[in-house]
Amino acid sequence: MSTTTRKEDTWGFWFLVPLHPYRHRRTLRREVVPGTVWTFEQLQGILYTIVPIRMTVVKLASGGLLVYAPIAPTQECIRLVKELEAAHGAVQYILLPTASGLEHKVFVPAFARCFPDADIFVAPHQWSFPVNLPLSWLGFPRQRTHVLPNNSAEAPFADEFDYAILDINLGRGSFVEVALFHKRSRTVLVADTVLSVPETPPEILQLDPYPLLFHARETATDPIVDTEANRRKGWQRIALFATYFQPSVLKTVGLIQAVRDSFKAPDRSKKAYFGLFPFQWQPEWERSFEALRSEGRPFVAPILQALILDHNPQAVIDWANYVASWNFERVIPCHFDAAIATTPAEFRQIFALFEASHPSSETFGSASQPLPSADIDFIRKLEEALDRRGITSSPETKN
Repeated sequence: MSTTTRKEDTWGFWFLVPLHPYRHRRTLRREVVPGTVWTFEQLQGILYTIVPIRMTVVKLASGGLLVYAPIAPTQECIRLVKELEAAHGAVQYILLPTASGLEHKVFVPAFARCFPDADIFVAPHQWSFPVNLPLSWLGFPRQRTHVLPNNSAEAPFADEFDYAILDINLGRGSFVEVALFHKRSRTVLVADTVLSVPETPPEILQLDPYPLLFHARETATDPIVDTEANRRKGWQRIALFATYFQPSVLKTVGLIQAVRDSFKAPDRSKKAYFGLFPFQWQPEWERSFEALRSEGRPFVAPILQALILDHNPQAVIDWANYVASWNFERVIPCHFDAAIATTPAEFRQIFALFEASHPSSETFGSASQPLPSADIDFIRKLEEALDRRGITSSPETKN
């Protein structure tokens, strides 16, 4: 159940965004389109609720590489990129496709310094919290960092790529996502808007399956047992955690009871969080996962449905329409599964829920993939709390 950690796996700036796996981050490289498109995966999450985070590298026809959504530039990650450089030319462009995704933004300055000749392009309306600082103060190289033009034809890589910018004002900040279309490979890259949940745990999680096995238990007193069934069960529960934060099928025990149970746990080490396991999964949790997964159909992340994109549904529809005008055959998101085989029409249908004619119901999601309203309750309450504190504005008051 252990994995070998090496010096080249170490990410020394983990404290900037203190998310698991903290210091040690393995990197897996996959070839999606032979000789043209590669994905690089690491892990990221809170405690043991971890999911893949992904960057994509595309070979330029003129020679060199474009990097979309950089991940932590560990020695292992950079070595794997350098191998591509040796075969296909140097990194020419580094693209940050979001304005609000701290888990993407934090890696760009350090990654860019590993490739000093590359130009960095960032999504418009970058912001930081609690103080809005210039990008140069956040470590972005001043002379090499540029804001993506609103018109994709003005970008220096326009002959090979098109892109569409989704920009939603949230009050104190903006949600911005850049969908990038590589014409030659017929591949669309997105950051956070689209997800597809695999039934079995991704390979990157299986390098060290302990988090999967941790969540496969029913009580604190259950031992950690490494089986394929437990890895799958742990992954499916992690997926519910990661998408809903607090799904309706998850109950928690009180603090006093959790502490009492921890003294009975077979493993009370730091790795096992000292035996603390305050979770009680209800018998119907598997049905909730199947509704979420929906046989792998891509969908809009629930937190974006209920908390972000509803602030400007027309902008979402316009963006989806533009993306659907491209002739693509796969989508590569930054999280969960990839690559997703899909068509422009299928991609457009994912966003039909934001149309004015979409019927209201007790479910979220699309007609082909309804998501239980009860599982969205926590996110709804979070939105109400943010609106009350003036951090965001309610959809009714947005322009």
